[in-house]
Amino acid sequence: MAESMLGLKRSHRCTEVTAACAGKEVTVMGWVQKSRNKGGIIFVDLRDRSGILQIIFEESDCGAENFAKAEKLRSEFVIAVTGVVENRAGGVNENLATGAIEVRANGLRILSESETPPFPVEENSKTKEELRLKFRYLDLRRPDIQKNIMIRSQVATLTRAFLAEEGFLEIETPTLIKSTPEGARDYLVPSRVHPGSFYALPQSPQLFKQLLMCSGYDRYFQLARCYRDEDLRADRQPEFTQIDMELSFVDVEDVLAVNERLLKKLFKEICNFDVELPITRMTWREAMDRFGSDKPDMRFGMELKNVSDVVKNTEFAVFKGALENGGSVRGINAKGQAAMPRKKIDALVEYAKGFGAKGLAYLAVNEDGTYKCSFSKFMSEEELETLAKAMDGQPGDLLLFAADRDKVVFDVLGNLRLELARQLELLKKDDFKFLWVTEFPLLEYSEEQGRFTAMHHPFTMPMEEDWALIDTDPGAVRAKAYDIVLNGTELGGGSVRIHQGDIQSKMFEVLGFTKEQANEQFGFLLDAFRFGVPPHAGLAYGLDRVVMLMVGADSIRDVIAFPKVKDASCLMSEAPAPVDPRQLEDLGIKVSEETES
Repeated sequence: MAESMLGLKRSHRCTEVTAACAGKEVTVMGWVQKSRNKGGIIFVDLRDRSGILQIIFEESDCGAENFAKAEKLRSEFVIAVTGVVENRAGGVNENLATGAIEVRANGLRILSESETPPFPVEENSKTKEELRLKFRYLDLRRPDIQKNIMIRSQVATLTRAFLAEEGFLEIETPTLIKSTPEGARDYLVPSRVHPGSFYALPQSPQLFKQLLMCSGYDRYFQLARCYRDEDLRADRQPEFTQIDMELSFVDVEDVLAVNERLLKKLFKEICNFDVELPITRMTWREAMDRFGSDKPDMRFGMELKNVSDVVKNTEFAVFKGALENGGSVRGINAKGQAAMPRKKIDALVEYAKGFGAKGLAYLAVNEDGTYKCSFSKFMSEEELETLAKAMDGQPGDLLLFAADRDKVVFDVLGNLRLELARQLELLKKDDFKFLWVTEFPLLEYSEEQGRFTAMHHPFTMPMEEDWALIDTDPGAVRAKAYDIVLNGTELGGGSVRIHQGDIQSKMFEVLGFTKEQANEQFGFLLDAFRFGVPPHAGLAYGLDRVVMLMVGADSIRDVIAFPKVKDASCLMSEAPAPVDPRQLEDLGIKVSEETES
């Protein structure tokens, strides 16, 4: 039978009770982690968000009524306990923050009873994620998840304080906006007042933060909720949070500098990790050439080497064909892996095929200096030696090659080096390697659409020295865009924005927009640009990703209180769900029978 608190006030959270409290009476409240009845003495581990505290019930201290209640305690009962703090009679429990003390209870109230939970509330749960997410309110009681959520709160608080000190204003932007088809799919919200018309939920506050610069607010930030209807992965959710910012009268250097200071503060305060400033920079071109990725993991080497020149005269059809089609031959050196079993190499070949490779060529440099090679019959010993030398292949090394169009080669080897690093356990979660990737291409060609599309968005400023190429070689124009990368994950990105009308008009033209289309989609921003717009630039981080890497989680679901699963549904609340037909009627919406089934 549940009791009320009857005016009882909690004096401490569990781990706020320390040896300094010895001899004092405290009142603690929380959940029963476990209860052990040793006959005449009952030990209860009490848990709250701060941690665990041991409570002792003996009839001589707490009375017959309270002892009888204590005998009923089971896992997840919610209780209030008054008692006196004393040093532990038994040995100190080194695993607990409160391991040197215990509370000898003199009062107990059972505030709420609990059924047997569907899984134990404990750290490092082995329970399947589907079950944990269905009962997320129980999962959120687990100490490791609580730690993640508390760190997330701390990151948000520190970010707000830091940016406020740097002169940023926190300004909210709308979540019901106009749909713009560039980028991912929008989540649409039907309007009852305007039948047949829809709002969209923002994929980011991009247009509004630029308008705030037009309005003279100088430095804006927001912890913004964003929504994208896209295929999900471990580090993606349909709704997520950005640390979003925009600054006026700045260029690339100013944005990077303030963000380096922010990252240094966050990682020092949360992880006690010193981020070395300035953070290493690398152009997009260099990142692709060296790592096959625009978000390279810098915790290990295994860099790509272009050996196209070395093999240009080969008769090996795979290399020859790739070079004749304007592609390249590149390789990575898996140091000390020459003895890798054939079965494992075959598995790597299959892995590479998943990224578009037709196969992988390999050359193992045996300990005695001889070669084991998948294409030896097409190359002389001397040519193999030259190739191994170009790859810095020492005895004991395994050299892996991909030959195809650059895009495929980068994709294959960029992912292969990561897979090898995972297999060889080269990736330490608490080793934080930051990198700025700069000078992205302004445009990328979409085979599907048969035109150039914006690599970031249509308001990204081109590098002034490349602008002359916009008509003759648009793919060669670089952007004043930058990404911040940590351990192979893109934490955030941004750019200097276009603030000159002529450049913006040309940009729309290159992207295939007519004036009417540009006005239809972005009219209110283009109108604002007619009335004096300052040079401005911005950046946005994925807050969920930042916290995920800080705490060493494998998925952003572990740092979001109520996440969705891969099909964008919530297992706990069962959203999305059909709605009352009357609601649809009010909105003038009819659901087709096909959709309903």
